[in-house]
Amino acid sequence: MKQSCNKYISPLIILIVFESVAVTLWLTKKNLFYLFNFSYIGLSVSLGILLFIKKYKHARRVVQLLVGLYMLVYLGLICNENMQIEGFWYYLFTGVFEAATIHYAVAKIFGPLIFGRGWCGYACWTAMVLDFLPYKVPLQPRKKIGWIRYITFAASLVFVSALFLAKVGNIERIMFWAFIVGNIAYYGIGIALAFLFKDNRAFCKYVCPITVFLKPMSYFSLMRVKCKKDLCVNCGKCKRVCPMDVDVTDNSRKRKNGTECILCMECVKNCPKNAL
Repeated sequence: MKQSCNKYISPLIILIVFESVAVTLWLTKKNLFYLFNFSYIGLSVSLGILLFIKKYKHARRVVQLLVGLYMLVYLGLICNENMQIEGFWYYLFTGVFEAATIHYAVAKIFGPLIFGRGWCGYACWTAMVLDFLPYKVPLQPRKKIGWIRYITFAASLVFVSALFLAKVGNIERIMFWAFIVGNIAYYGIGIALAFLFKDNRAFCKYVCPITVFLKPMSYFSLMRVKCKKDLCVNCGKCKRVCPMDVDVTDNSRKRKNGTECILCMECVKNCPKNAL
């Protein structure tokens, strides 16, 4: 009975975290939108984890579509909010703690201390599309070009800084078009890299600027895939199916590519001994 109840701790923790954020922001900002926004995302993610526990094979995809489309279409295209990293810099420079700054604080800066790179696996609207491509399991060795992410990170900061330093007018409108153009570029580059390297997640590994925030915080993540050493037979299947090349058989914080685990649970689903 206790073991059965323990299965539901993860979705409950996620729901509590997001509801706490939702209620806190609603009361402090006096804006009902935050209650809806974070409640919706928390419920969507919790639903996905629950579906996974119930062994529904498309559980993660359900969450990706629920959250990814909501953020891309509703927040981005309809509400004209730049939820990309450029939007984060924009609101940070204007000293406004809302929209992208709150999103980044919860999902990409402080949130990963609890759920690691869960954003990448369950909510990213770029990965939502890339995960439908044919190379779900990398067919080539990992490339040593992860330094590109620091260039894209710096480029986004320089771009927004230049707009402020040049005192360009109507920056909000520019930010909206930066969101449109940025997404087109991300999808184009992501799809091209996926086919070039035969790896759906090549963009996430080498180019995505958000990982500069995510990787260091994910090192301390509370939610991690762990290996039961007494059950593991070292068959290596978990490593072969991992889209991010993580060595989940190593329970240490320093395991290979440990800060890149997106909690997709492919390793857990494919382990023949239920050791993960």
